Parts: sequence; C-alpha cells; structure tokens
Amino acid sequence: MTITTIAPVLSERSLRRARLASGLIMLTFLTLHLTNHALNLISLAAAEEGRRWFLAIWRNPVGTTLFYGAAVTHVTLVMRSLYLRRTFYMPAGEALQIILGLVIPLLIIDHVVGTRIRHEISNYYDSYEAVIRGFWITSPFNGIKQTVALIVIWSHGCIGVHFWLRYRQWYQKAAPVLLTVAILLPVLALLGFANAGRTIANMSPASGYGAFPSSGYQGHKNFNATRYASPAERAEVKQDEFLIKTGLYGAFGGGLALVVAMRIHRRWRERATQIEIRYADGESVRVPLGFSVLEASRLGGIPHYAVCGGKGRCSTCRVQVLEGAEMLPPPEPIEQATLTRIGADYGVRLACQLHPTANVSVAPLLVPSLESIVPAGSQQASPGREREIAILFCDIRSFTMLTEARLPYDIVFLLNRYFAIVGQAVERSGGRLDKFIGDGAMALFGLTGSAADGCKNALKAAAVIVKEIEKLNNELAGELSMPLRVAIGIHTGPAIVGAMGYGAVKSLTAIGDTVNVASRLEAVAKEFDVTLVVSEPVISLAASDTAGLEVRDVAIRGRALPLRVYIVPQESSARFG
Repeated sequence: MTITTIAPVLSERSLRRARLASGLIMLTFLTLHLTNHALNLISLAAAEEGRRWFLAIWRNPVGTTLFYGAAVTHVTLVMRSLYLRRTFYMPAGEALQIILGLVIPLLIIDHVVGTRIRHEISNYYDSYEAVIRGFWITSPFNGIKQTVALIVIWSHGCIGVHFWLRYRQWYQKAAPVLLTVAILLPVLALLGFANAGRTIANMSPASGYGAFPSSGYQGHKNFNATRYASPAERAEVKQDEFLIKTGLYGAFGGGLALVVAMRIHRRWRERATQIEIRYADGESVRVPLGFSVLEASRLGGIPHYAVCGGKGRCSTCRVQVLEGAEMLPPPEPIEQATLTRIGADYGVRLACQLHPTANVSVAPLLVPSLESIVPAGSQQASPGREREIAILFCDIRSFTMLTEARLPYDIVFLLNRYFAIVGQAVERSGGRLDKFIGDGAMALFGLTGSAADGCKNALKAAAVIVKEIEKLNNELAGELSMPLRVAIGIHTGPAIVGAMGYGAVKSLTAIGDTVNVASRLEAVAKEFDVTLVVSEPVISLAASDTAGLEVRDVAIRGRALPLRVYIVPQESSARFG
C-alpha cells in the first residue's frame, strides 16, 4: 500500500481527524515536556521530580505506543498531503506551518536517539543533569540546536491549533489568553534550561557524577555499569546509535524523495492530459488532470475565496458550473454534506473538492473585492457561521412628529440619550449592539451561550429599555411635546453571523430570515400600538410568564404560514426584567 492508496481504505474525513488527533497527542507531550523544563526555575530537584511523573505517563507501553504511533501517523499523513497537493501556491501561514514541520525531524532525531533510544539499548539514565550537562558543557552546539528545535516544534503546533480553532465562536475571546500561554511556556522552559545549565556548570566533579561526567553516563545507581566495562562496549553502543540515526534520517529523506519522485512522475504522466478551467470573466487556466478548481485558481493567480483553506469545511469557494457539468464526477461525502447544508442549487460545487475530468467553465459565486485580491489566495474574508440567536429591533414611534419644530442640536441630544439607553440595556443584558439605523436599533443575543439564554437576555433588555425610556420621559417632561414611545420586536431562529461590510466599515452582524422576521415584529408593535411584540419561539425558549398576554397569529411577508406572537403592552413588560 502506498500513500496514494490510503484514501480508499479510510475516508478523507477520517484521515483528517487522524492527522489532527496525532498532532494533538504530540502537542500534549510537548506541553508537558516544556512544563517540566520550566520546573528548573525552581530547582534541578523539582525538575527531576517532574520528570519522574512525565516518564510515568509516556515511558510505558501505552504511552510509548500512543506517542510514537502518533508521530508515525502524522508524518505519514503529511507526506500523503504533500503528494496530493497539486500546487504550492497557498496562504503564508499555511506555507510556514509546512516548512516548520519538514524541519522538525532534522532537529530532533539526534535528541531522540541520544535519550530514549540510548536508554532502551544501554539502560542509559537520561536525567536532567546528564542531558543538560551534555547540551550546556560538552556540546553547546547541540544545546543551540535543541533550543531552535523547541521553538520550531512549538510554533508548528501552535499554528496548527490556530488553523483548527480560528473559526470557533469562542476562540476570538480565548485567543489572547491562549497566545499568552503560547509565548510564556517556551520562554519559561528556555529560562529553566538556562538556569539548570548554570547550576550544573558550577557543580564540581565530586558532586556525584561518575566515571564519565562529560558523556552523560552516571554512577552505578544510575546505569548498568557492567554494560560499559570496556571502551569497546561503549564504542559498540555508539555504533548502534549511529546506525539508528542513519536509518531515521534515511527514512525521512527517503520519504521526501519518494514524494518528489511520485509528483514528478505524475506531472510527466499528466502533461498529455491537461484540461482547461475557464472562468466567467474570460480568464482560463490549463492544469493537469486531477487539479481541483481552487488549485487551478491559485496556480493562475485568480483571486478565489477559501476561508477554511480548501478543506471542504465551508462553502466560500463554491462555483456555479456553466459548461461541462455532465462530465464532472459526483460530489464526495465531505462536499455533499456541505452542499446539502447550504441547500445548493444544481450545478453548484465546491471549488476545493471539485476535480474536473474534462474542460469545464465555472463562475465563482463569492467574488473577492479589491481589498482581498492581493495576494492571490489570501483569506482575508471573515467567515460566516449559522447560529441560533435572538434578535431585537427597537424604534422610536412617531419620531417625525416628536421632532417637528425642534432645533437640530436638540434632536441630536435626544437621539443620543435614546441610543445610550438602548446600548447600555443591550450590553448589560449580555447582548451585542449591531447597528443604529436612523432612530432604530438592532441587537443580537445568544452569540455566546445557548439560544435560550439569548432569548431571556433579549426580553430582559427590552424590559430595561422600556423602564429607562419612562425615566427619560419624566426627566424631559417639560421639553417634549409628547412622551417618547418605543416599539420593540423580538424573534429567534437560525441566522448567518459574521463580519460584513467594506474596509473600515466592517463589523459583526447577522443576516437571514430571522432578522427579517424580527424587523417585521417591530412594525407589528407599531400597528397594534403596543410596546413589545415577541414571537412564540422566544417565549418558549425563555420559559417566560405569559399570563394575561394577548396572543395573535400575524402574517409575515415571505412566509407561507402565520407566526404566533405575544402582544405585550408597556405595563406588562416589567415581568421580563
């Protein structure tokens, strides 16, 4: 079985999960290892005690199988991905992660052989004293090499975690904390290494080291001295280590060479079977058979959205097939799941998953704006996510009549007082103020937490707005020709939430039918001359008291069935506070 035949045995989704899981296992190992290094800031004895617990986890049959199995799995799947990748045009972050990953084996093979493998073949006691003495005193170059290895491996893992989590709803808030940890942990580990190095450098030979202080081999209590009765036996161990190192370097180098050779062979074979990808704007790219449409776009320098990096997890790269649809292979499960979820029309495919077998003409459905054209393949668009949220619309009733014959400064003052009331009520209730439109406002609830919490918070915000507007009316009773009255509509349901806009005028907002319905309920509140109209789903999720409230079925434009709503007069809104 070769790297090209793994796919039929396991699904692409399973392979991606295996690559992620193996990476997380190795990152867990590294996190504990760096934490152990940092204990050297306390004392060498503390680090040795931490090492005892560290080895209890990893230096046993289960831990060994888990870690080295993860390493082999990860490297194998990376090699496979390098072969399957049709072009190396990619975002800078993705390229950096791949480069760092390829450097890692060259930096750590010596360290692995000099510790774990030496321990297995010669009962070598790889204590902190022994290893750091080798790096700090015997071979400072190796110490520098391992410092670089630490930074490279940690950076590779952190980039991978960032790519994995970057579109999770909670990640944006957690990112500063995670970044702090990502910076502090390796810094503390390196400081611990330096502190231990200085401590060991100041030790005298009488401090407890055995016959081979410069080699890392310690006294009788720390290794099986009978295995080193003669220089010849020590030389034999070093020869074994050399052979193992050569084998590991050869296996890694051979794997890379195999990937390169297979890519060259594929390129040579496919030169005679190139196809043409034509775009709606008249551009075209000739690529070998097997390229995806997204890879063709990147190869040809044609801007093409791919927020998830071309992994089929989003639909931003989707295209409408204009010609040649009948010759295309059917969607694979990953692509079909995404297309089904977005309700894609016939002829819509994901560019990252579509590998045409003949000439095809396509039109990207999401065209990058000028601000995202350079560099090609960049992913500056903020992704949208579908979430169950509650949406509140609030508007001043009879605003035109209220502001007649008033000076512009007075109108601005009044509006700012009103906006402050709405904004503070929304924020204190756990919502997010989306935008002000004239004298109206739109707010989102449930961006974090459950939809039920979002509904409760939206109702609470409405109650606070009504209460504070009443206070404002009392305060400005002598100034207003008529009291301020608001109309509020609240609805809940699925909406697409994401950063939308252009340039500096880009912010987090929501779009979809739920937004339209909430806006319509605000208008219904004006029609019924009440303060608040709330849809039945909101009341149900919030488990609110509805005793004495009027219930009506209202027609919503664009919806076949009427929507049941609760009519809440001003005096009844306080129950939601």
